[in-house]
Amino acid sequence: MADVNRGNRPLSPFMIGPYYRPQMTSMSSILVRITGIASFGMVFLVVCWLLAAASSETAYDWVNWLLTSFVGDLIFLLGTWGIWYHVLGRLRHVVWDFGYFLDVETSEKMGWGMFIGATVLTLITIIAV
Repeated sequence: MADVNRGNRPLSPFMIGPYYRPQMTSMSSILVRITGIASFGMVFLVVCWLLAAASSETAYDWVNWLLTSFVGDLIFLLGTWGIWYHVLGRLRHVVWDFGYFLDVETSEKMGWGMFIGATVLTLITIIAV
């Protein structure tokens, strides 16, 4: 029979806080998912820009103004960081799929390496462009 003591156990959405200490491995995994969704949003913005360029001059002027303004620069900066973070997260999972670096200590170091690596690669991208 199922566990009848269900009312005394915390449910999973409420685990973060008093019952669960966030770890670098779990936070980096969540951030990889978020950056994947954000990358899709960046593609959407580029498609909007291309559609505006194909439709009319006024639509293109408005979208181009938005994407080349301070807000657009900030969006593309964060998007660039997100894409690099997502790429490094995927590489980390490829390494894990081969069965390497599966211990917790190394996995946490890889999580910090992803964060620092995405920041450094974003700076290199900014300088190169």
